[in-house]
Amino acid sequence: MKVIYDVANDTLQIIFKEVPVEDFSEDRPGLMVNYDTEDQMIALKIRDASKLIENPRSLEHIVLD
Repeated sequence: MKVIYDVANDTLQIIFKEVPVEDFSEDRPGLMVNYDTEDQMIALKIRDASKLIENPRSLEHIVLD
């Protein structure tokens, strides 16, 4: 998994699987979901991320067992 915050465009992208994007949807304004050839979700892209996230330059990663 990869998380990318683009300061210039104020977008936050979470990539679950790095494969070619076959399709995408934007059911809600500012949220894009990318899908692979098997219609599986592979990434999320959030526009205007700084309005939703307290500190988009920071990342906390927690793994629960």
